[in-house]
Amino acid sequence: MRAVVARGRVLSVEDVPQPEPGPGEVLVRVLACGICGSDLHALQYAPDGAEPGVGPLAGANAGHPVIMGHEFCAEIVDFGPATARVLPVGQRVTSQPVLRRVSGPVSLAYGTEFPGGYAEYMVLSEAMLLPVPPHVSTEHAALTEPLAVGAHAVARSSLRNDDLPLVIGCGPVGLAVIAALRLRGHGAIVASDLSPKRRAIAAEMGASTVVDPREQPAFEAWRALAGERSAMVFECVGRPGMIDGLIEAAPRDSRILVAGVCMEPDTFRPLAAIGKEINLQFVLAYTQEEFAGSLAAIAEERIDVTPMITGRVGFDGVAGAFAALAGPEAHAKMLVLPALEG
Repeated sequence: MRAVVARGRVLSVEDVPQPEPGPGEVLVRVLACGICGSDLHALQYAPDGAEPGVGPLAGANAGHPVIMGHEFCAEIVDFGPATARVLPVGQRVTSQPVLRRVSGPVSLAYGTEFPGGYAEYMVLSEAMLLPVPPHVSTEHAALTEPLAVGAHAVARSSLRNDDLPLVIGCGPVGLAVIAALRLRGHGAIVASDLSPKRRAIAAEMGASTVVDPREQPAFEAWRALAGERSAMVFECVGRPGMIDGLIEAAPRDSRILVAGVCMEPDTFRPLAAIGKEINLQFVLAYTQEEFAGSLAAIAEERIDVTPMITGRVGFDGVAGAFAALAGPEAHAKMLVLPALEG
């Protein structure tokens, strides 16, 4: 089968062996897979020759292929042994990007044993499959995973009714947080991003106030609306210096939730946070319930993910898409469509 393979820090389209489903697993054909910012960072800091790497690909040998991609919609092709076969062949599905095996969970996005969604075929655990309703588009279903990241961040934030949320960074994670906040009924949401494209999408996704931090500092815009409300800040950039900068700018008693995935060493000054009694929290991924709830929100049209999708490529266009997404002016979420040429 064809797949986009990462070797070191280089992406190439190659023919690789098709995976075989084990007990309790199904073989699926990938229909669409989103490119995640974590994939960009993982490739950037992957090991290159003798040079050590950081992040999800740190343990991968530079010459050993890794097939990334963890935001996908696929269709069932075949069943492995010891499967219930409740869903039929041809059923579109999505799933968390992990295999449940007796030996423990296996990553389908950054491991070397099984392919992720940048491939024609994958294997998935039957017990984790979620059927995609017929009226939901394949492309929208592929955004279940990033939406679940936003849903988890908002759920873990313990957001109060008297909070005024501030979202820093309007990439896919920030947009998913905005969507989750709107779904929770928060009408006032301040968002900040350098990219005009992403600011426009943030407004479409439900942010009530969107600012360019070069023209107005994010906390200045927040203070203009906050009154007596508290700051619940969602850091969705994932770059060194963000945490320290937010601690410096935030008002006393602010809560800062870090959802952006920074893969480089970073520092902040604890005394600045101590002096303001800042609450600093980190989150990762989502629960199965949050994942299923995100698909339901798409299916019931409580969240419209259409504005998030800004580009589509075939396997041959993935390397170019990574380069385009490194500069966020033109895109937010790009999808890999295996059936698409180029």
